[in-house]
Amino acid sequence: MTDVYPPEKRSAVMRRVKGRDTSPEMTVRRALTALGARYRLHRKDLPGSPDIVLPARRLAIFVHGCFWHGHDCARGSRVPKQNRDYWTAKVGRNVARDARTQAELAELGWRVETIWECELKDAAGLRARLTALLHPGPGPDAA
Repeated sequence: MTDVYPPEKRSAVMRRVKGRDTSPEMTVRRALTALGARYRLHRKDLPGSPDIVLPARRLAIFVHGCFWHGHDCARGSRVPKQNRDYWTAKVGRNVARDARTQAELAELGWRVETIWECELKDAAGLRARLTALLHPGPGPDAA
């Protein structure tokens, strides 16, 4: 099946897709603020420029859209009917880049967490997850 939009129209649509200050990112930021967390945004000196960085906790948080980053939920596993090859390759490149970025951050001693867009539907679950990230308990080896 061919693409129904001419390249100029598709480019205009893609330019409107935001990479920062998205609704999911703002939801996570509001939740972190409500929990009293202090954070920085989009640190360019770190691999992948994480969406949210908590320097004192060495925690980098990425807020990913399920479609754009190939999540295994219903929305993320959906393949568009138009231009399938392009979108499959694009999402595949995003997934590979995300894995490289996480490995680089881990190598630098950062904890890396990904919060998926679909997880934001459960506000209580998000709050519990963020609380656990901010106040990690003792590990399984603790007595």
